[in-house]
Amino acid sequence: MPQNRTVTVFGAYGHTGRFVVAELRRRGATPILAGRDAARLRAIGAEYPELEVHVADVEQPHLLDAALSGSAAVINCAGPFSDTAIPVVEAALRARVHYLDLAAEQQAVLTIFERFEARARGAGVTAVPAMAFYGGLADLMATAAMADWNDADEIAIAVALDTWRPTRGTRLTGARNQGRRFVFSRNRLQKADLPSGRRWAFPKPIGELDVVPLPLAETITISRHLRTPEIMMFLNEAPLADLHNPDTPPPTPADPSGRSSQRFVMDVIVRRKDAQRRLVACGRDIYASTAPIVVEATERVISGLARKTGVVAPGDAFDARDFLNALSPAHLEIAPGDQTVDVTGRRP
Repeated sequence: MPQNRTVTVFGAYGHTGRFVVAELRRRGATPILAGRDAARLRAIGAEYPELEVHVADVEQPHLLDAALSGSAAVINCAGPFSDTAIPVVEAALRARVHYLDLAAEQQAVLTIFERFEARARGAGVTAVPAMAFYGGLADLMATAAMADWNDADEIAIAVALDTWRPTRGTRLTGARNQGRRFVFSRNRLQKADLPSGRRWAFPKPIGELDVVPLPLAETITISRHLRTPEIMMFLNEAPLADLHNPDTPPPTPADPSGRSSQRFVMDVIVRRKDAQRRLVACGRDIYASTAPIVVEATERVISGLARKTGVVAPGDAFDARDFLNALSPAHLEIAPGDQTVDVTGRRP
């Protein structure tokens, strides 16, 4: 284990940030609580009086520098990432600490790759954007499914949520990211109109559902390291109705950990000629499930287990199969796609 297990959590008081802080503490790491809102920081600091607390405004680099001082890594949980990613990465490079974030925002993730890849490598820093449910999990599953294949004809990802009660951060991010999305088709990443929806045959007992294209950060990360001309991401229609309804309430805890009752299934299919490989992940609460994903990645990075320095996609940074095995079954269940899945997150 690394000697320094201190990790700055920027946006520690947010809904997902709180799960990240709790997961770091559960694993014996020491979080530094940081963020822009002094009142909300004081509130979470009162819950953890033994931890350092730093108000850190992204427009004041010296405050970010103070928040990262003494850390081995920073986890950026504060969206919209179009506002926070660049200044927090800059601070990580100045401090020479590793950087991870939870961004589902395509442009923010692409900017990190294009702007910081060479600088991070030169500084000996590993930066892993989109290390979350959206982005990182799909990337790891697609990488694991490809295994010994050098290329694939298509990578298709479909997510089924029973409900989606969005956080304040999700709503702010959605409002800031209107318009065309990046799609990866015919070996090109470009902003384009989305294709029409389709029927997706999820494993039993879910069965067929209507899904619509929703390309997020995995479109950027997968296209950086897996050889395929087509990457598609879909979501079933019911949670989008929740997301677009301004009256949908935020997540509510269903157990003492704060995890909600929301159920998810992520179905990843990789096709190559006449062959197909498939992995399915299922579990509870996309926000809570992000915490073990990003914390597992953080521990691997600060332990020297990342394969590369620089800006790296999740599946390129880590042994994807080993990483997924570390998450399952405690946090989510990973199963081959030909098996019946249990939407409680356990294999029947």
